[in-house]
Amino acid sequence: MMVALYVAATGEVKMSTETSLGKHQRKLRIEFYKPEDCKQVYSIGAVGGHSPYDFRIGFYNDNPKPGIDEDGVQVIQRRLETEIILSPLAALELSKWLNQHLKEYEAMFGPIPRPKRSEINSETTADNSRESGEIQGYI
Repeated sequence: MMVALYVAATGEVKMSTETSLGKHQRKLRIEFYKPEDCKQVYSIGAVGGHSPYDFRIGFYNDNPKPGIDEDGVQVIQRRLETEIILSPLAALELSKWLNQHLKEYEAMFGPIPRPKRSEINSETTADNSRESGEIQGYI
């Protein structure tokens, strides 16, 4: 498989992939492009789940509300920015892609630091969702 990334004369980022298919060595080219109206979202965390039919991942950002509520608790508003829905096969491929790129990143920049368990306020979630697969942001 050959992959090429380039910027078109229009300024669009394009990626071309060529691969051979099966015994007949037929070539297939898939061209990716990023249109001007493509939305990019920065996210500090994700939450999601799955059914037998699909995987859903919601990406969020946290915004602290000013002040403290009547119980003396700082409130963080967690805003869901976007959600993606993947087939099980697409989720598996995404997992492989992420793992490969994380290995490459850590080989280049070193291990990604994670907060120590003692630094995380255990009162932020009463249902222990931190251990149940929720991908955490900064809190």
